[in-house]
Amino acid sequence: MTSPSPATAVADAPAPADAADVPDGLRLSGLSKVLGGRTIIDSLDLAVQRGELVSLLGPSGCGKTTTLRMIAGFLSPDAGSIAMAGRDVTRLGPDKRPSAMVFQNYALWPHLTVAKNVAYPLRLRRLSRAEVADRVDAMLALVNLLHHRDSRPPRISGGEQQRVALARALVQEPDVLLLDEPLSNLDAKLRVKVREDIRDLQQRLGITTVIVTHDQEEALSISDRVAVMNAGRIEQFSTPTELYARPATEFVATFIGALNRFDGSFDGTRVVDGTGVVGIRPEDVAFSQAPRPGGMRAVVERVVPHGHFHELRLRREDVTLNAYVSGPPPRLGSVGFATVEAALLYRDGRLVERAEAGVA
Repeated sequence: MTSPSPATAVADAPAPADAADVPDGLRLSGLSKVLGGRTIIDSLDLAVQRGELVSLLGPSGCGKTTTLRMIAGFLSPDAGSIAMAGRDVTRLGPDKRPSAMVFQNYALWPHLTVAKNVAYPLRLRRLSRAEVADRVDAMLALVNLLHHRDSRPPRISGGEQQRVALARALVQEPDVLLLDEPLSNLDAKLRVKVREDIRDLQQRLGITTVIVTHDQEEALSISDRVAVMNAGRIEQFSTPTELYARPATEFVATFIGALNRFDGSFDGTRVVDGTGVVGIRPEDVAFSQAPRPGGMRAVVERVVPHGHFHELRLRREDVTLNAYVSGPPPRLGSVGFATVEAALLYRDGRLVERAEAGVA
């Protein structure tokens, strides 16, 4: 369950003053791909600024991994182009592109030491032994794994294996770093730690980064911008704050966070008959024991603890609402007053307005 607001989301990242003169770190133009007779990616456009971290977020089957594999060069697009740092790489193989990829299963050699795993791509380039050793040690120091230089992957933790895979990608000094569900094999607590490590490294190195994930909390917490995908297209490409507060489509509103959804319109205090769709975030529903302006009598039908807040199911005279509240929760079955403080209004699946309380 998502917490009341994306408090961990990064702030909107300002573009550099000379952004107009700097080529994008990554640009996808009109990218399309058909697999097994089905259109997986449909005329997709995406521009990632140099040094920006972008997440491709969406449900299974939306095309995010296919997009990443085309960026990496493991799949060829049927139409469109891919450019990295202003250079067209559409027809280049993975080994010819200025990019490196961290795979979901890490793809480490279990019989090689950590140092030899990190050194592997450099040895393929036939660099000198001294240069390889220097770059490997520098990278292991960067990811705090020098003490495991001579360990083998099965002997270290999952989080450490992830950092080895990251070091192996970064030691190649790519222009673009690609990560495919990099945290999916880690437990919940370790995922938080490793994603913070990834974000810290990305910011220190200033490397253009694209992460594929189905985990909205992960995407919102570390990304400069998030591309929400659905059926091979990008529904919205915005900062985490903008995605959550003003989801451009009904799909984005229901996929990002929780939503009370009703057919109709909003008169400033309640849902009424109408031709659109009303979406109300649970944190935009206030509940109190005392009457409030615009509040309507509501009965507490369910109380679910979520650590620092509680989720309530409230039965109002017109609708049932889920609400997030902090502080001591009301008793099950108690009566109070529910007030809608803001609502998202959609017509034909597109956002028309974010209406505040008391606004018709």
